[in-house]
Amino acid sequence: MKLKETTAKSSVWIFGYGSLVWKPDFKFSRSKVGYIQGYKRRFWHGDNFHRGSNEMPGRVVTLLEDHDACTWGMAYEVTGAQIEESLKYLNVRENVLGGYVTKVVEFFPRDDDEPSILALVYIATSDNPIYLGPASPEEIAAQIAISSGKTGHNIEYLLRLADFMRVCCPEVKDDHLFSIEAAMFSLMPYLITSKRAIPVL
Repeated sequence: MKLKETTAKSSVWIFGYGSLVWKPDFKFSRSKVGYIQGYKRRFWHGDNFHRGSNEMPGRVVTLLEDHDACTWGMAYEVTGAQIEESLKYLNVRENVLGGYVTKVVEFFPRDDDEPSILALVYIATSDNPIYLGPASPEEIAAQIAISSGKTGHNIEYLLRLADFMRVCCPEVKDDHLFSIEAAMFSLMPYLITSKRAIPVL
């Protein structure tokens, strides 16, 4: 969907599954917790701006197609002048700086009585130059532990995403996310003794 086509609408929904769940940084009219089907969330994308650098890229999430999976997050409705403003902001934050592409997906609100909604989502693909691909939870945690960028430490990104899932989707078991978080906690004694900076949330 092109920017011109999208801004012509009176209302647009944007689905976030990473930092957007706690830090949208754009004006919106309302938000809903829910999920999309056919995708799984993975810490497989590199970040050399927001949560890392060229010398030490961080790890952030993207989506991979998986027929049997679903990914929980937040959908935000933007209306009127908010549409163009938010999409221009996200085009820089996600597409230009983050290396993501835009797709339209069906979003299902957590409340079963509410109808599904078409929403825009930003996805990093494997042909991106900073795409890192799969690694063990321990390897991903170790990379996150030593990475930081313009927006903050990579550890903060991981812990805030895990907190969102526990608070807003407590019944959902995200093995990938929580296994990396557990591996991160196992590194904490080393990070403290080595005097590496641990973000205060």
